[in-house]
Amino acid sequence: MSLTSVADRERLAGGIQETVELLRQRDLLVTEHVQSVLSAITEDRAGLRAFVSVAGDDALSDAEAADKTIGKLGRAAWQARPLLGITVAVKDLIQTAELPTRRGSLLPNERPPLDAPAVARLRAAGAIVVGKAATSEHGWSASTVSRVGAPTRNPWAPERSAGGSSGGAAAAVSAGLCTIALGTDGAGSIRIPASFCGVVGFKPSFGRIPYVPPCSDRLAHLGPLASSVADVAEAVTVLEGPHDDDPDSGYRPAEQVRQAGSLRVGWIEFPGTCDDVREVSQRALPVLAEHCHRVEVIDVPFADPYPALVDILAAAEAAGLPSADECLCDAGRVAIAQYGRGIDAASIMRAEEARLALRARLGLVMKKYDLLAMATVGIEPFGVDAIAPAWAADPADLLWLAWARATYPFNLTGQPSISLPVGLTSAGLPVGLQLVGAVGMDDLVLATARRLEADLGFRPLAPDQAAKGRRS
Repeated sequence: MSLTSVADRERLAGGIQETVELLRQRDLLVTEHVQSVLSAITEDRAGLRAFVSVAGDDALSDAEAADKTIGKLGRAAWQARPLLGITVAVKDLIQTAELPTRRGSLLPNERPPLDAPAVARLRAAGAIVVGKAATSEHGWSASTVSRVGAPTRNPWAPERSAGGSSGGAAAAVSAGLCTIALGTDGAGSIRIPASFCGVVGFKPSFGRIPYVPPCSDRLAHLGPLASSVADVAEAVTVLEGPHDDDPDSGYRPAEQVRQAGSLRVGWIEFPGTCDDVREVSQRALPVLAEHCHRVEVIDVPFADPYPALVDILAAAEAAGLPSADECLCDAGRVAIAQYGRGIDAASIMRAEEARLALRARLGLVMKKYDLLAMATVGIEPFGVDAIAPAWAADPADLLWLAWARATYPFNLTGQPSISLPVGLTSAGLPVGLQLVGAVGMDDLVLATARRLEADLGFRPLAPDQAAKGRRS
């Protein structure tokens, strides 16, 4: 069976509940499902380049075991393994035992003996890893361009970027090449590609999902991407929980003092948002107002923390990239690491002080508002070969992430934030809306996003169906 027809894609690229129901009814075998997905990935690798490696025999072996479990236990098989038979792509920054973890780099990387805890939890829940999704080298840019191969293309417009650095993960979900993808987000790397590719991407509160090995900059979060908020939420329930190897993974949910239908929302318009994106994102305003006590359009309630972000990220790159290895690395990453080697200790401390000041400031803001809402990204996707819009594309200028003003502040604060698609621009490109909550208020963010998703009634068509849908 192949995924070349629209009917096959509709049948096999559904969400978790749709797929599980097909498997429960035995209208579909896990082996059929996985073989079809693997075939589609293999056929498409030269097109989107969402994947850098495919699981192949290991995935089929896992699928056969899943079919045996279902045959033995029937519907009870999903009680202990809620993702049984669900296909997952894993970003190539995250360790997997059965597949190489190259981190988007030409530098040699040892194959780890164990899965990262998040991957192990997905497998324990019955999910089947079908491949490793493309990323920029060590996730340094918010694009998916690297020296290891062609850039990842946006399924909606192949000449444009899928975003990054979880661009392969977002493109894979958008194209129906997996049901869930596991990404990382250090400055917007889940939410940016989710917005560009028309899928849902969630960055939970810092520490909710263990990040192993931990990142020294304490900016990176693990999180899921999927085609719906419900699927993202289901994945989080599997992924969350502390782990001994991540000392920051002691997440505790905050007390849910408000319900999703009774909120104070601060709507932020970031400078530089293009008119088309602003118009589409504002479609959510009246829908939010229908369910919330107050929606208030506000100025950006904090100073831009970009200088602090640059120093923290550059220092981390300098620590992780020996100068002897620079000849094999992306020029942009090298430029940032070289800048980082020149940062003195006092500058690092000032950057950390700015991080603390931002956390304090947003702590006060979140006493006034239950949620913040805004366009996830203020621009349409740029060219597929670029690392950023033209004005920020020279890494030596240290502006390589400056265009993502709505995403990186919430990595510095560790707040939960989700991007969900809310419409298309006049060029037919997806626009994401970001909801941000206070630390620990993940469930409120997810519940509000789910209601907003339902009320907007916008569910992007799979890219190969988009032209048909616009003609009808």
